Amino acid sequence: MTDLNSLEAAAQVDARGSACPGPLLEAKKGIGKVQVGQILEIFSNDAGTRNDIPAWAGKVGHEYLGFLEADGYDRHFVTRKK
Repeated sequence: MTDLNSLEAAAQVDARGSACPGPLLEAKKGIGKVQVGQILEIFSNDAGTRNDIPAWAGKVGHEYLGFLEADGYDRHFVTRKK
C-alpha cells in the first residue's frame, strides 16, 4: 500500500468548487501535463469525484492510487501510465 502522504505529485489540478463533471474534466486536462510514470494530484470537494476519478483512470489505463481527506476537500492521486 502506498503512503499517500509521502507522494510527490508532478502536477496539481485544483477543481475545488467545481461540480461533476468539472473535476473529471480537469483531471483529463491535467494528466497531459505530467509524464508517464508521474503522479497527478486532483483537489476536489465534489463527492462524486470519489467514484469518477478511479473509474476514469481504470477505463483509460492510468493507476488510481487513492485519496486523502484534507480540510473540506479530497486530494486524489493518479499515476499516468501511458
